[in-house]
Amino acid sequence: MGKRMVGAFLLVIMLAALTACSSDELRGPGNAEELSAFEQIHRMLVELHSYRAIATVEYRSNKGSNTYETVQHARITGEYRIEVTGPDHVAGAVTVNNNHTIVQFNARVNDRLSVPVDEAPERSEVFLTSFIRNYLGNQDAPVSIMVADMDEGVRTVLEATIPGNHPYLATARLWVDNATLTPVKLIIFDPEGAERILITYHAFEMNVVLDDALFSM
Repeated sequence: MGKRMVGAFLLVIMLAALTACSSDELRGPGNAEELSAFEQIHRMLVELHSYRAIATVEYRSNKGSNTYETVQHARITGEYRIEVTGPDHVAGAVTVNNNHTIVQFNARVNDRLSVPVDEAPERSEVFLTSFIRNYLGNQDAPVSIMVADMDEGVRTVLEATIPGNHPYLATARLWVDNATLTPVKLIIFDPEGAERILITYHAFEMNVVLDDALFSM
């Protein structure tokens, strides 16, 4: 084999190795099967435009915690509706954001009182759509940070930075089931790494048709 042919052959090998390394770095850690799961999860997040979910939301502070059962409807464009179904003393409370105004009211009160409110990260960040915008808006290539083999199955964990320098909400991690490609839980951490908001999904429907009336009074 001539020198030119040997040189060309080595160049092809080097390019193939570099391409493989670049692909691994962009896709995240793990073997080929895990990379495939990550790619599918990434595609799911990119293509998600709406969802409906039943979820438990727990807020933790230095003074204790408060837990709520909720029904969530949200669009990737920013509209959302969250209804509290438990505990009983707050059941029926609804917050609606139609991308112009945010209103709170109690659906269990006959004479409903609607109160305009300001947006608060403690509320908006509990929606998966907020996580997706933060995750895909990262300047670096999105990657999975770990693959967790749990009793319930294999989960891929994704992380996103929450903008705004909030004193209690800094990063969010999403656990996604590798088999069903559905979100399992979302945890929001403060700058010190303490868990501040925990969202556990009990039922999750992706890309459902949501009527505009859901987001209006």
